[in-house]
Amino acid sequence: MGRGIAQVFALYDYGVVLVDTEDAILQKAVEKLKKFTDPDLWEKVSSLIVTSTDLEKSKECDLIIEAVFEDISVKKEVFKSINSVCKKTAIIATNTSSISINKLATEVTDPSHLIGMHFMNPPKVMKLVEIVRGEKTSEETVKTITELTKRLDKIPAVVNDSPGFVSNRLLFALIGEAIKLLEKGVSTKEDIDTVMKYGMNHPMGPIKLADFIGLDVCLDIMQVIYDNLNDDRYKPSQLLETLVRDGKLGRKTGEGFYKYDV
Repeated sequence: MGRGIAQVFALYDYGVVLVDTEDAILQKAVEKLKKFTDPDLWEKVSSLIVTSTDLEKSKECDLIIEAVFEDISVKKEVFKSINSVCKKTAIIATNTSSISINKLATEVTDPSHLIGMHFMNPPKVMKLVEIVRGEKTSEETVKTITELTKRLDKIPAVVNDSPGFVSNRLLFALIGEAIKLLEKGVSTKEDIDTVMKYGMNHPMGPIKLADFIGLDVCLDIMQVIYDNLNDDRYKPSQLLETLVRDGKLGRKTGEGFYKYDV
């Protein structure tokens, strides 16, 4: 997600500092970016993205977007580090898909500048950016990020902080129920996906979508929402937990509910 978000900004002429923990990770990110960028645009995109393992390189940035995995303790540590280097006027955004903005706000000096900027995957293709307002997020911050989202040719949807926000509260109720239908033998994965694809006009069935997202990511998101809401609709199924435990994480590993060429 981090490299995809960086690509979107560079495509629209914004300079980007892409930060990660290791040079090897950054090199792989650049290779992926090149693979998924129009060759005619690569010279521009590559000239606008600087990579670094040093967060200090982002100290002059007007906007810093965190995009690490869905673990609140890890995110809090990242926010502490961002808060220690960013300038006072910088907006700090998180790409979290389920974790409370208000809980993350405890790690920054000025929570009025903290906001959720939840891009959909893949960021270059998907139009929606879910903009999440925390209790202390200022209206000026919301307005700035909403206008920026439009300049990126994306469609903003502003929501208040709540577990899973709007997108994943709806999506994972669907994905969770689809997995339960499969687990209980009500239908095959293919036919469950067919019902939603051709009956409800979804571009992809919910079980295949779970594979696309990554089953580990699905499990993390569902667990966060379930822990916060105590709603059985979001309680991860044993089947999902088993696949994740076995390393069958979906398309990225070559097998999840379906098998893939990798």
